[in-house]
Amino acid sequence: MLHRENVAMSKNSEVAKIFREIAFILQTMEEKKSEPNTIFKIRSYNRAADEIQNLSSDIGDIYKKEQLKGLLKIPSIGKAIATKLEEYITTGKIHYYDELKEKLPVDVSQFFGLEGIGPKTIKTLYGNLGIKNIFDLEKAALEGKIRSIPGFSQKKEELILKKIQFFRKGGGRRLIGEVYPLVRRIEERLSGNTGVKQAVAVGSFRRMKETIGDIDFLVSVMSEKDGDNIIDYFVNMPEVNEISGRGLSKAFVKLNNGIDADLLVVPEESFGAAMQYFTGSKEHGVAMRKIAISKGLRLNEWGVFDRQNHRVAGATEEEVYGVLGLHWIPPEMRENRGEINLAKMGKNGMEKEKEKVRLSQLIAYDDLKGDLQVHSNNTDGTMSIEEMALNARDKFGLSYIAISDHTKSLRLTNGLDEKQLLDQANTIAELNDKINMNNNNKHFRILSSAEVNILKDGSLDISNNVLDKLDIVGAAIHSHFSLPIELQTARLISAARNPSIDIIFHPTGRIINRREGYPVNISKLIEVAIESNTILEIDAHYDRLDLKDEFIRMAVENNVKLVIDSDAHHPLHYAFLIFGIGQARRGWAKKSDILNTLSAKGLLDSLK
Repeated sequence: MLHRENVAMSKNSEVAKIFREIAFILQTMEEKKSEPNTIFKIRSYNRAADEIQNLSSDIGDIYKKEQLKGLLKIPSIGKAIATKLEEYITTGKIHYYDELKEKLPVDVSQFFGLEGIGPKTIKTLYGNLGIKNIFDLEKAALEGKIRSIPGFSQKKEELILKKIQFFRKGGGRRLIGEVYPLVRRIEERLSGNTGVKQAVAVGSFRRMKETIGDIDFLVSVMSEKDGDNIIDYFVNMPEVNEISGRGLSKAFVKLNNGIDADLLVVPEESFGAAMQYFTGSKEHGVAMRKIAISKGLRLNEWGVFDRQNHRVAGATEEEVYGVLGLHWIPPEMRENRGEINLAKMGKNGMEKEKEKVRLSQLIAYDDLKGDLQVHSNNTDGTMSIEEMALNARDKFGLSYIAISDHTKSLRLTNGLDEKQLLDQANTIAELNDKINMNNNNKHFRILSSAEVNILKDGSLDISNNVLDKLDIVGAAIHSHFSLPIELQTARLISAARNPSIDIIFHPTGRIINRREGYPVNISKLIEVAIESNTILEIDAHYDRLDLKDEFIRMAVENNVKLVIDSDAHHPLHYAFLIFGIGQARRGWAKKSDILNTLSAKGLLDSLK
């Protein structure tokens, strides 16, 4: 069973962001001769940022208990960085960070969202045109000034404008993984108040959409007084920065992270109807209200009413759907893409029982048994193979993982060559014996694997005779993203047809709100996946969620098998699996569609 609460806390995220900015500024300012230590510093701050981001405890709580000594116990945190952490916790500032920003007055955080605009580019842009932020960058590009800089061109200028436009398309929407821990924490707090019967987040969050515009909370209470109390509690939560408005049953606030949050209090008899109404989507709701009208009923957030204005349903969602002749529809499916037709009952509600079964067979949030994309510190992960394995077993209830470290052409990740991969496979075999020696009740298996790099021509950077000695192998594209769709698709097809490749990892290469992904003919890739028995991956990392939900559904309808992987570089990244499962449910994937719901033996047998 996955532990949903083990996602990093917001304060940790804030200081991790500062450390990444420090590393970025240092990289931007780097002068090889003047400061030979800079590369070490950059790596140290990036590693520290990763560790802090992934802590399950708040850094403030750690400091409160053990002061500086406690901070030094955090992996990858030395005295210099621990002192800066202490300064941040006690003052809310880091003097060194402020000094760096004075030396380079560029808002580097704005550029994090622009794929391909790295430190060297920023340094050049600032040095030549004084560009300090995205607005300066866009203005200079529109005026045709960037192409005049040595090393730049009209084509590169146009590409920069395209990246800015894509970045703005996000419209300020937050990645679900960024808001998830905060939403769950607020839900828990609201539920714990006296007189509260139920409290739940609805809207796009409940539908597990990849990005969230705002957060809507729904609460049912025992009495009017309890309603007043919960409104007071909500607007005074420590997460609230500003009260936008409040009434007898509603409140509107802006949270400290800048996101808007609303609270609606409803009576018990209307809670199900309100959940259905505010969960959405808009298109699903419109279709539901049309069904109600066709039956002489009226559906709104307060219930389902007959012609005499008597409430005939409303306390539960099941009741609301049932009175309209529908089986209950999981929230993730509610996009008006055929789910209502699927949920329609036959005469007397019995003739389409098989459709009810299909609805109930969506992969559940506790169905995964393994994770097939896990990275160790042999390449760009943060912990050893053994540490990644024990955390997967003991903290996340998984029964196997595959160590899929990067391969040799990805030098930035310290990718492994053929010999290193075989040595790692031997190490894994020894570790399997070790961790299961005195643990008869909880057998765990580490699979040998690799995330093989697909080269420009579609070939692989590791020989097949080595790959065939591993338990399972994935392949992925990591470069040449701008190739035309025909060539890009051909690369993936070449890898899928390679008999040594079992899985195509993150098939479209997108990074949500940052990179659109390379152009791929998904229909063609699915055709080849059918013929070659190749698995497609749903990368559960919340900034990827690749495949998109519509592509998952396409794969499911064509009987292409899928896996859901965390892309873990740290043990706490296993918590991201929940987002991949949500994405799979949005794509109508059943448990039987996802191969890592099988045991390790069942999975490997399915590959034969």
